[in-house]
Amino acid sequence: MGYVRAKKNLGQHFLKDLNIAKKIVASMTAEGVSKVLEIGPGMGVLTQYLLKEEAYETHVVEIDRESVAYLNEKFPELSERIIRYDFLKYDLSKLFSEPFAIIGNFPYNISSQIFFKVLENRDQIPEVVGMIQKEVAERMAAVPGNKTYGILSVLMQAFYDIEYLFTVSETVFDPPPRVKSAVIRMVRNTTDRLACDERLFFRVVKSGFNQRRKTLRNSLKSVLGDLKLDDDIMAQRPEQLSVEQFVYLTNKIEELINTELIE
Repeated sequence: MGYVRAKKNLGQHFLKDLNIAKKIVASMTAEGVSKVLEIGPGMGVLTQYLLKEEAYETHVVEIDRESVAYLNEKFPELSERIIRYDFLKYDLSKLFSEPFAIIGNFPYNISSQIFFKVLENRDQIPEVVGMIQKEVAERMAAVPGNKTYGILSVLMQAFYDIEYLFTVSETVFDPPPRVKSAVIRMVRNTTDRLACDERLFFRVVKSGFNQRRKTLRNSLKSVLGDLKLDDDIMAQRPEQLSVEQFVYLTNKIEELINTELIE
């Protein structure tokens, strides 16, 4: 019981349906990688199937001491590949010298943080398969014009192709969460670098959606200050813009700022 309580405090719910576990593992293509990192393996429900795959070598990162002890006992062949550390604080550049894929039943309370960590290390991570809260999965895969389309949608879709694979009922977990879950697959797209200042792009996207009901002319005042951008795009709301349009907008804002600085 101590083990279950420890994991529950981290926002984890244990998957007890083995068919779902098999399906999640089978959803990973692991194309072009020889190593896979599982985040938060818990009692190894996914791990047991990952270890059967011969196409790649499985590593796990787990912060809970009792979970690590259980994994060492249950999967002795994995013992040297268990990283007892907080994934969000781990320097992934020191983990592998080559690209690797990520998989996991991600804790609901840190799933967005996990994805932003992936984004920071996107050149190392060509694929992610994860089970997350259904609403977050819908948000990530949403298209422009959808009410769930937002910051996470734009920033992740700028560098990854995202597929909503399937919905998972709350009844297959112990303890059952209050919400449904879903499995998504993210595959790195062909965008190496955005055709704009990426730091400004991130700022424009976040500022725009912080007041998503307003037009960009009003929601981007924190970026533009007293500057006025004379462009039809400013009359739109952020959820109407594609990634490409946000790149266009970022370039327009940068041009305006640079012009003002020169003058």
